[in-house]
Amino acid sequence: MTLRHYKIFLAVCDCMNMTAAAENLFLSQSAVSQAIAEMEKHYGVRLFERMSRKLYLTTAGKKLMRYANQIVRMDLEAEDNMKALQKDGSIRVGASVTIGAYVLPKLVSRFQQNRPGTEVFVVEDNTANIEAMLLGGQLDLALVEGDTVSSDLVTLPFLSDELVLICGTQHRFAGRRQVAPEELEQETFIIREKGSGTRKTFEDEMAAESLTWREGWICNNADTIKLAVQEGLGVSVISHLAVKEECEAGKLCMVDVSHMQFRRWFKAVYHKGKYLTDAMTEMIDLCRDEENGS
Repeated sequence: MTLRHYKIFLAVCDCMNMTAAAENLFLSQSAVSQAIAEMEKHYGVRLFERMSRKLYLTTAGKKLMRYANQIVRMDLEAEDNMKALQKDGSIRVGASVTIGAYVLPKLVSRFQQNRPGTEVFVVEDNTANIEAMLLGGQLDLALVEGDTVSSDLVTLPFLSDELVLICGTQHRFAGRRQVAPEELEQETFIIREKGSGTRKTFEDEMAAESLTWREGWICNNADTIKLAVQEGLGVSVISHLAVKEECEAGKLCMVDVSHMQFRRWFKAVYHKGKYLTDAMTEMIDLCRDEENGS
């Protein structure tokens, strides 16, 4: 089997259509079909079921797809790292939303002061999507606030973060220093989407206290949440980093919840099979400096 076979196989997996895969690869359909047939003959298994003119991955096909992704990713890494020896290179960093807005800009600024010739490409998304990009080889390193699932990822906690309950200045909680956990069950929450580390921390703590809660608005960014809370449309639990300025300016109120703490760790994450370049190592070191308050 050659690298070409694996690339063709992955293209077919992406499209689940021989003709579309051939067009994407600028090959003939017969060349794609032949490559898949050669792979099935070589491994002695069916990789695709063909039913009603549609393709479906078999169990063997799904297993081979994981290997093929890793093989192609390692080839790309080898090429990137060899080319990086001739220049300062680049680093692709993923960040979940809170970190992307309130932590990463300072980190990237310090990184570029130390390595002005290294390009930094940043992608911001929720933790679940960032994890998928790491596993697909689309990112070199990620900084996330949620928990990753795959055992193929190395996780390094680097900074503690606390979520806080916020409400508008006209809300019944405004002006109170503390509320009882049971009072949260009466509120409408403006909350992050599924896959967000902020939402996961909130859900886990509420479940630990056997508290129910009502979802009123799902947002994929902190700015929308803050504006909606300011307008009195509900309350939220969000990183204190995201609301510090608004609370100090009197636009939002921060209220303690008795006997409850919404705490989590920000984490640097990379694939265990990833070659750690000097740029990646330096970015990780800068994250650790954040933990030490440097």
